[in-house]
Amino acid sequence: MRERALWRVGPYLRPHLVKIIFIAISALTSIACQLTIPLIAAAAIDGPIQDGDKAGLIPLFVLVVVLAIIEISLTYRRRRNLAFVATDLETRLRNDLYAHLQRLEIGFHDRWQSGQLLSRASSDIAVIRRFSGFGAIFLLVITVEVIGIFILLLFLYPPLAFLTIFTAVPVLLLCRRFERRYHEIVRSIQDQTGDLTTAIEESAKGIRVIKAFGRGNEVFARYDAQCLELRSRELRRVREHTNFVWVLGFIPNLTLGVVLCAGALAVGSGALSIGGLVAFISYVLMLVWPIEALGWILAMAEEAETAAGRVWEVFDTDPLIADKPGARTLVRADGEIRFEGVGFAYPGGERTVLRGVDLEIHPGETLALVGATGAGKTTVATLLSRLQDPTTGSVRLDGHDLRDISLHSLRAQVGFAFEEPTLFSASVRENLLIGHPDATDADIEDALAIAQAAFAYDLPWGLDTRIGEQGLSLSGGQRQRLALARAIVGRPRVLVLDDPLSALDVHTEARVEEALRPILAECTALVVVHRPSTVSLADRAALLEDGRIVATGLHRDLLAREPRYAAILSQAAAEAEAEEEVA
Repeated sequence: MRERALWRVGPYLRPHLVKIIFIAISALTSIACQLTIPLIAAAAIDGPIQDGDKAGLIPLFVLVVVLAIIEISLTYRRRRNLAFVATDLETRLRNDLYAHLQRLEIGFHDRWQSGQLLSRASSDIAVIRRFSGFGAIFLLVITVEVIGIFILLLFLYPPLAFLTIFTAVPVLLLCRRFERRYHEIVRSIQDQTGDLTTAIEESAKGIRVIKAFGRGNEVFARYDAQCLELRSRELRRVREHTNFVWVLGFIPNLTLGVVLCAGALAVGSGALSIGGLVAFISYVLMLVWPIEALGWILAMAEEAETAAGRVWEVFDTDPLIADKPGARTLVRADGEIRFEGVGFAYPGGERTVLRGVDLEIHPGETLALVGATGAGKTTVATLLSRLQDPTTGSVRLDGHDLRDISLHSLRAQVGFAFEEPTLFSASVRENLLIGHPDATDADIEDALAIAQAAFAYDLPWGLDTRIGEQGLSLSGGQRQRLALARAIVGRPRVLVLDDPLSALDVHTEARVEEALRPILAECTALVVVHRPSTVSLADRAALLEDGRIVATGLHRDLLAREPRYAAILSQAAAEAEAEEEVA
């Protein structure tokens, strides 16, 4: 028997235990009020009405009104409490999922489609909330109400009650069959929704490429095919659910016809009073709605179950990069970096990216890492801030293995500027302060001056200007300069620059490099080089080939004695010159 993922939502309900108890008690009280009314009607028919005692009807009428008022007031309070509990559950569950996604390593996000994660964080959690705020309590109400009705039917007239109870057998069998089939259908719909979300997100992010190449029709055709597939699965779900609800609705109505005939015979024989028959039929009528609603509630429960299963697929993924127990907090690093026999292969990949890398960078030194495309330069850079962990060997900072340092304190020491900068849909100031929120206005001004990004002050609202999703309202060079300013605004002890100037023209690049030199003198820096001009920033250079460091030394010495080094920089110079001519 498969584990019920929905039960794992339980801890999120624990803080609201008092409200949940009140909800359950109010639901049971409401059911008791409802089930009492047919008995009052039977007492009225067999008593005051049969005897012609109109005055005797008044207390019974008052009792019905009181029960109705109690039920209405309890229902109002119950729904308010349910809404509070369900929305709080949704909020905290989504917050925890988001926090867990932040803890998971880069490799996880490389393997998972963003649309699948978005659909889990939005629609799947909303499905869980809807069931928790509506379906769960109605499932309880239906269960208790049906049991209570069957007990009362046995009290009123056992022979007819057993006939009514017998009709529950096919209902239970149908529910079991529906549950299995509906679960598979709903899961396929939710997975397809994730794929469709991915397609929409990629189309929105890549709209410039789609338009530039005139591929709108082809992209729409792929999107339309996914929509049609989702439509087909939804129609299959509707057919399955409709057939189930139809059969469920047919059974109690058929039972009602049988009860009317058999009840009339029982009254004729004197075995059942007229009031008893009215009460009996009233209870059978009360069974119609719970059994018909059962189809909707079970469908909602299965949707919530599959949604919870999808959400817990993420929660059950343990971060591969996390703090060790007793991890060291690094207050301020000196900046001594050592790579000792470092090897790396991406999880699930067959290719080994790094092989026995040995490298040392002294405090205050800048090392340029040179290599052909695919040599592993960016991988070396990501190891310094533990975006990845080495498969073999170790990376050390001030003699400490990075895996022994807490992630927070490590990343507080490291500034990182990526070749492909990511800016967020926020103000320029918020983007600059994302790594160092305590930086002052003077720190921001200095960082922008070094990165030659003073253009930020000329934007419509200066540093408070929102720059749009992915920063696409800016040019590539502007995005790179803001990303560089973000990396240096906190004056990190270790600075990693993954070709952060590739989108700049040669004149701006020269000014940035000149302004960077004093900053680099104050920290330990690793510069991933794709353009020859960037090598001038470094004190030493290292050549990375096929995942190995094959040469280190001064730039001029490597040019003189290492043909592979000279060839890579010559090719890079030719490509940079061609790009400049095109620009």
